[in-house]
Amino acid sequence: MAIWLSLFFISLFLFLFFLFKFITADGDFTLTSKRHVKREEIEDKVVWITGASRGIGEILAKQLARLGAKLILSARNEAELERVKKQLVGKHAPDEVKILPLDLTSGEDSLKEAVDNAESFFPGAGVDYMIHNAAFERPKTSALDVTEESLKQTFNVNVLGTISLTRLLVPYMLKRGRGHFVVMSSAAGKTPAPGQAVYSASKYALNGYFHTLRSELFQKGIKVTVVCPGPIETSNDSGIKTLEKKGSSEKRVSSERCAELTIIAFTHGLKEVWISYQPVLAVMYAVQYMPTFGYWLMDKIGGNRVEAAAQKGNTYSLSLLFGKKKAA
Repeated sequence: MAIWLSLFFISLFLFLFFLFKFITADGDFTLTSKRHVKREEIEDKVVWITGASRGIGEILAKQLARLGAKLILSARNEAELERVKKQLVGKHAPDEVKILPLDLTSGEDSLKEAVDNAESFFPGAGVDYMIHNAAFERPKTSALDVTEESLKQTFNVNVLGTISLTRLLVPYMLKRGRGHFVVMSSAAGKTPAPGQAVYSASKYALNGYFHTLRSELFQKGIKVTVVCPGPIETSNDSGIKTLEKKGSSEKRVSSERCAELTIIAFTHGLKEVWISYQPVLAVMYAVQYMPTFGYWLMDKIGGNRVEAAAQKGNTYSLSLLFGKKKAA
């Protein structure tokens, strides 16, 4: 009897422990178990970041510089890239950071020129890590209200441009027998995202392409890490943290933490990771492992989420399950 009672309390303790870890987690269990960046995987490696002029791309550049990476920074706004470059502190001198203006919609000839330049920036070393961070996202709207222009712009940047850049870079990596693509996808690429149908579709497309690419080329030295963040807290141009709605109580992972977890993920060679607080993380698990329940859940909140977005309300609130979310 004593043995069974002891097993019961041990089991109860373990259950409560893992429940607490799950409730307070900011990423999936595999990711959060890794804890630290493997610096040796970054130091003196060439890392090319698209969308590096702001947001997570800018923060990734700053963190990777401190870890000793050789950086190539790309975005459409060259002046903003220069601003980011001046703020970098790390092992390599600021003048060693390469600025490569890039428009993912500029066509294959322009993208090929960019790849050739990136491969030649550091003598004797090509691109070790390609971080696909650039993305196009319109304000939330219903699936039926998406314009043709928005549809084309989203897919041209998020999918077609990203895939084209990858196709042009892969041959260089194959010659060296190594290379690693880090794809900043989204929780919207793993679960339905009411109010973001086209953005969600573009991220599903990225996930499908890059997971397939890895399965085809992994034995030839090509790695892929797909990163799926949920709601992330960002800053405006004045450095003031902002949310969708002033005074919102929703809890978001900071951009700094998202960047840190991303670096942890790819330095440990993880294939896919999720970054989010609850309830988004729970929804991702539900859709992945209990799809009938997960999609039922999304059907319950879908219409309410679209209305909350239109009113600038909290689009990640549990209250969306029980009724319309009114703006403050």
